[in-house]
Amino acid sequence: MEDVARLAGVGTMTVSRYLSGSAKVSERTAQRVQTAIKQLNYRPNELARAFRGQRNRSIGIIIPYLYDPFFANCAHAVTTVARERGYTVLMTTSDEEPETEFREIELMLQRNVDGILVIPTYRRENRLTRSFFGRTPVVAFDRPMSELGFDSVLVQNTTGMRRLVEHLVGHGHKRIALLGLYRNLYTINARLQGYRRAMQDAGLREEYTFDCETESEAQRTLGAMMQHEDRPTAIVATNNLATHYVLNALMKLNVKVPEEVALAGFDDFELADRIQPPLTVIRQPSLEMGRAATNLLLERIEQGELPETGNRIVMPVEMVVRQSCGCTGTSPQVIPVH
Repeated sequence: MEDVARLAGVGTMTVSRYLSGSAKVSERTAQRVQTAIKQLNYRPNELARAFRGQRNRSIGIIIPYLYDPFFANCAHAVTTVARERGYTVLMTTSDEEPETEFREIELMLQRNVDGILVIPTYRRENRLTRSFFGRTPVVAFDRPMSELGFDSVLVQNTTGMRRLVEHLVGHGHKRIALLGLYRNLYTINARLQGYRRAMQDAGLREEYTFDCETESEAQRTLGAMMQHEDRPTAIVATNNLATHYVLNALMKLNVKVPEEVALAGFDDFELADRIQPPLTVIRQPSLEMGRAATNLLLERIEQGELPETGNRIVMPVEMVVRQSCGCTGTSPQVIPVH
């Protein structure tokens, strides 16, 4: 910084004010400082700035894993918004393990990030308390935190699944099974509630299982299910991975969709409209959710406020009707869910 000040012909405090934006400098002075920075290839020491109590304009994000397109899209939106607003992003994954999650977030806090975005692990023994984060702002998205003092950005999980099942009931299906990966996940529990309400409203028997954590488990579960005399005529999958596992299982079992069983899933993905038949889904606003969560976090950072009771933003979903449910239209129909 002293070298920059010397070359620009200004004091070091002027360079500091220019870099931090803590006080205005004249346009002519700013130009001289910027020219000196370019000539010297100067990079501010962000760690030193953090030690002095200044923000280092970085945020952390921790998600379960990156191989799910939904989580990857959310993370992409986070990095895009952060970059637009002059922040860098430190990203890592928890693999749905609470200890990994705790350790990775502890490392982020040690690196003095200005705020953290997190999709919390699904297990109950969560150690992410308000006291653990101290004065660091935190926003949870897709799933809420267990304590109330955190902001969260969620979607219409229950309403979306309820509408999807009602659509299958409208096709005349009376035996509709729900298949999923994890029962103790917040989003899946909310979607199970939507399924159960729709089935109860229609006076139908509920049939749901969460024995589909791997492709082989999904094939065994579906194989046994499809051998029954009263086998389901329609299946709903609770999320992206469950949909992929069910699709592969049905293909290996030579079960035709929708002739032998209708299929619908919660969450859209890139090839959902390319497979045969194209898949009917509930589409989540993954990019919009990532943007909303990031903007909310940056507002907390820049205002220096921590809520006593966090805001909860619930974003709408859409039903994208294609042919896997039995509809015959060649073009997808997008229906807002209310």
